Amino acid sequence: MHIVLEPLAVSDGPEVLDIFNFYADRSFAAYSLTPLPDEMASMFLELSNGYPAFVARDENGKAVGFGMLRPYSPMPAFAGTAEITLFLRDGYTGQGIGKVILDHLVEQAAEMGLVSILASISSLNEGSIRFHLRNGFQECGRFRDAGEKLGRKFDVVYCQRMV
Repeated sequence: MHIVLEPLAVSDGPEVLDIFNFYADRSFAAYSLTPLPDEMASMFLELSNGYPAFVARDENGKAVGFGMLRPYSPMPAFAGTAEITLFLRDGYTGQGIGKVILDHLVEQAAEMGLVSILASISSLNEGSIRFHLRNGFQECGRFRDAGEKLGRKFDVVYCQRMV
C-alpha cells in the first residue's frame, strides 16, 4: 500500500478523532473510557504543538493512521524526551503503516535533538507492545494495576527508544 504522510492539520481533526474513537470504547489501545466528543478533535494538534505530528493517507486520500510526539514533561530537565501517540484505522494494522509513521517520527525527533521517545501502553494491548518491541523500543517499567477499563484492571507498560 502506498502511504503519504502529511503534517497533522486542524482539518484532519474529524478523521483523527474517528480513528481514535474506534479504540476508545472497545479496546485497551486508548485510555479514554468513552469516545471523545467532536470539540476534542483539535486536542491532538494542541498536544503535539512544536513536535512532529502526521496523518497517514492511502492512495485515495483516506486517513489510515496518525502519529505524533508530544512533550513527556513540561520541566526543562526532560526537554530531550518525548512521548509518542500512534493509532491506525481499524483494518489497517499489520501492513507496515505503523512502521512508516514511527520511522518518520524518529527521524524528525533526531532532527529536533531529542534523545529518547517513551511509549505508555496498556498491558492488555499486546499488539502494541509487540509492535514497539519489534521497532527498537525496550520495556523499562510497569505500573501495576494502574488502570481499569471495560471491567478489567491493567498495568501501564513504559517502553523507551533511544533516538
